[in-house]
Amino acid sequence: MSDTPTGKTPVDFWFDPLCPWAWMTSRWMLEVEKVRDVEVRWHVMSLAVLNENRVDELPEEYREMLATQAWGPVRVVIAAQQKFGEQITGPLYTALGTRFHNRGEGPTLEAVAGALEEVGLPAELIEYAGSNTYDTELRASHQEGIEKVGQDVGTPVIAVPGADGEQIAFFGPVVTPAPKGEAAAKLWDGTLLVASTPGFYEIKRTRTEGPIFD
Repeated sequence: MSDTPTGKTPVDFWFDPLCPWAWMTSRWMLEVEKVRDVEVRWHVMSLAVLNENRVDELPEEYREMLATQAWGPVRVVIAAQQKFGEQITGPLYTALGTRFHNRGEGPTLEAVAGALEEVGLPAELIEYAGSNTYDTELRASHQEGIEKVGQDVGTPVIAVPGADGEQIAFFGPVVTPAPKGEAAAKLWDGTLLVASTPGFYEIKRTRTEGPIFD
């Protein structure tokens, strides 16, 4: 994949605004943009789509969350992207995530409406929260990310150009709090190293604390 128009290395990032761990990773990537010559390109994926064929395996509370909260925010993001261009995706995600996670408002319609106003988007976009108008585009964006990394992961998915020019995709990293400055750069360098190692698949340990929003 070629460089972005700015000449920086592209990093494709798939997120669902509902996911607090994707939010943490996205804040880390914004730090990486400050200290490495990269540019993030934001794409939506959907926890609802990801889990729709395995709902019976999920805890009841999680099933309820997917049914009542997961579709609205990501539908609004994809509608905004389709109507106003891909460049609005990142700012809208930041506005949504700040309200959902940092401010503790949760994925309410009021929070979504506030985020739309914050980035200067029309208030009527909130109507797409309950509409399947752009579900085809949503599923296509979701599938693009999943095809790069496989079905046994969640959000976020990150894809970067490998040594041969083909994209290398991975899930995560899952980290809290989001590293800043040189710590963000070191994690980025290490992530690229392991992700580009042939045959490497996974490093993981049990999480002992939840997301720390700062």
